[in-house]
Amino acid sequence: MSCTTILVGKKASYDGSTIIARNEDSPSGVFTPKRMEVVLPQDQPRHYRSVVSHVQIELPDDPQRYSSVPDAVNRDGIWAEAGVNESDVAMSATETLTTNPRVLGADPYVELVPAKGTPGEEGYVPEVPGGIGEEDMVTIVLPYVRTAREGVLRLGSLLEEFGTYEPNGVAFSDLDEVWWLETVGGHHWIARRIPDDSYVVMPNQLGIDSFDLSDAFGAQREHLCSADLREFMAKNHLDLSLEPGDAFNPREAFGSHSDADHVYNTPRAWSMQRLLNPHTGNWDDGSGDLSPESDSLPWSRVPERRLTVEDVKDALSLHYQGTPFDPYGRGDDVQRGRYRPVGINRNGELAALQLRPYAPEGCRAVQWTAFGCNAFNALVPLYANVRSMPEYLSNTTDEVTTQSFYWSNRLVAALADAHFNATAAAVESYQEAVAARGHEELARTDASLLAQGSSREDACDELEEANGRIARMLRDKTGELLSKVLLQASLDMRNGFARSDR
Repeated sequence: MSCTTILVGKKASYDGSTIIARNEDSPSGVFTPKRMEVVLPQDQPRHYRSVVSHVQIELPDDPQRYSSVPDAVNRDGIWAEAGVNESDVAMSATETLTTNPRVLGADPYVELVPAKGTPGEEGYVPEVPGGIGEEDMVTIVLPYVRTAREGVLRLGSLLEEFGTYEPNGVAFSDLDEVWWLETVGGHHWIARRIPDDSYVVMPNQLGIDSFDLSDAFGAQREHLCSADLREFMAKNHLDLSLEPGDAFNPREAFGSHSDADHVYNTPRAWSMQRLLNPHTGNWDDGSGDLSPESDSLPWSRVPERRLTVEDVKDALSLHYQGTPFDPYGRGDDVQRGRYRPVGINRNGELAALQLRPYAPEGCRAVQWTAFGCNAFNALVPLYANVRSMPEYLSNTTDEVTTQSFYWSNRLVAALADAHFNATAAAVESYQEAVAARGHEELARTDASLLAQGSSREDACDELEEANGRIARMLRDKTGELLSKVLLQASLDMRNGFARSDR
């Protein structure tokens, strides 16, 4: 799936938290309903079978409880996407990446090969399962790891054993570290620790732009990779450095620089870095390393100030505001809508996973959540250390209803899009009010748990009550916004007439 990711190291965030966040976007022409869920140990499968690839994996018998954001309709598999487990390890999977023919020729994807013929008859050839992919990764990794680094290593071992049928980037975090893993072909992978003082933005491209094999095969402080990566690269002549060595650029070796990238991918990285580092240089002159189509935008940057959860939401909602490329702006027809925005109509869910080192142990993990198009929705905090999620966020089905947070946001966006300027003030007021009330509830609940000295398990009940209060507030505020947007859309109907007959 097409997605956009931002990762924030603990010294780059406003409060010392690690933050990993990603938009899960549906494919073109598709809108996949999403819901929230907590998977209890007794409900976690011990034998896993993928719907997409039919791969079968035996899972350990000691899973932890974890939050997730699965598809609301389970016809294509779970697609758990993002969550936090009982060890306060967060995982976001996956960001679909790009690669190049040299890599795929050297290590092809492991794709499902359907059976041919009829069982028992001459010439029958049984199916060959494919590898693992986005559908599977959270389910088969997150319940079993106790640090972000462990998450990288477990997923890496599964990739080496079973392979993958698609290129993906995956984020892991704990209270101390943030890691980013990128697949390389069918069985290979690399991972880097995000510098504590930096942030990373990822727009559907293989992004890591420097890698140190000596560290990956030595101390492993900042780099990890598949066991035979050095030999794999040498055998297939993948390092494009003029002076090959242990330090190389994975974006050049494994990635792509296509015309499609310059319309679909790199402009998103440009817009997010433009937002978060506005004084770095002239972002808008259209040339050089700071242009929307530049292949030289860095994988990580030190921000100009510490980044907040609101900054993360703004970055993942961008539609090129303040540039000629804004589809809601005043640019000419050639420029307006020229590049794929971050905040696109196909946003399905946004999960910003915040791990707060200063909070009481039971409530350190907050899963900030939004459903639908990010230009029109609000980000709301939910405690992850719970046994269930509020009904308003977990009851999504394929039925369109205002009783569901997902569908309410989809309705708001579809109405407000056609009346952008007329509804902008109401949308902005809604977003600010929901965020403010969310922060207020977090502060109140944190203080209560700190005073009580509750254990992690004892905190669950109070955290579920807090989530319930947040959900009720969210439902009220979303309903109010939907009413305002519907009124404006009704007033602007083309068959209106000024004369009143009442």
